[in-house]
Amino acid sequence: MTVLAETFSLTNGNAIPKIGFGTWLIDDADAADAVREAIAVGYRHIDTAQAYGNEVGVGKGICRSQIAREDLFVTTKLRAEIKNESEAERAIDGSLNALGLDRIDLLIIHSPQPWTHFREGDYAEGNKAAWRALEAAYEDGRVSAIGVSNFLETDLEPLLASANVAPMVNQVLAHVGNMPNRLIDFCRERDIVVEGYSPFGHGNVLGNDTIAAVARKHGVSPAQVCVAYVLARGLVTLPKASSREHMIANAQVDFVLDSDDMALLEGLVLRDYGEDVAFPCYAHA
Repeated sequence: MTVLAETFSLTNGNAIPKIGFGTWLIDDADAADAVREAIAVGYRHIDTAQAYGNEVGVGKGICRSQIAREDLFVTTKLRAEIKNESEAERAIDGSLNALGLDRIDLLIIHSPQPWTHFREGDYAEGNKAAWRALEAAYEDGRVSAIGVSNFLETDLEPLLASANVAPMVNQVLAHVGNMPNRLIDFCRERDIVVEGYSPFGHGNVLGNDTIAAVARKHGVSPAQVCVAYVLARGLVTLPKASSREHMIANAQVDFVLDSDDMALLEGLVLRDYGEDVAFPCYAHA
């Protein structure tokens, strides 16, 4: 699982592991064991958020892992509803306390709009205000890198125009069958690393016949093809798993998708998220 040791470089020179362990929908009571297990099998990048409600458990898992803090990369996200500087400042300290850490490796604004108004309304000024709090935390060392999530080009432009420190990361929905190519190109032109969450389309792409055929060709699982595809596109990927077996399998992607594989996968359109459209990020995919 050598890929777990591979990294991308952020604009400030910090390294971000290419594969992170996602913790969305893992209960706080279960997060400590899940994170400790993920670290035990080799993951060094752990992704959580204030909205997940599991920062305390994630922090306990990090503490119990007995891995040196400098060898781990911990991401959390500012609640999407926070659009002013003072509230963002309090929330940053709240995350540090909940995680039991004196430093967060990457802090992200979770969404350009509150979830109840996702892709609606103009929150540019609110994002600028929250960003000032992230910049302050970055400058004083509480946070080692700052970024955004679910930001489109129109959300990024006003922030880039006013920021003293440009966003280093944009974490977006990106998987086989739904790859936001224009947004990825926009970010790369501005040296923003793109992270792709939900590499399995929240599970709804794993039964696709084309993905299954590529998996058979390489003697791997459809899930492994999905992870390898996101990596092949040059994105950080954040697979989630509830068992040690799946944690290990998701990182066993040392095979190479050839040009024929990539052409097949690039030709797919997979945006049917079933019941998951209840979540705004899927409803507006």
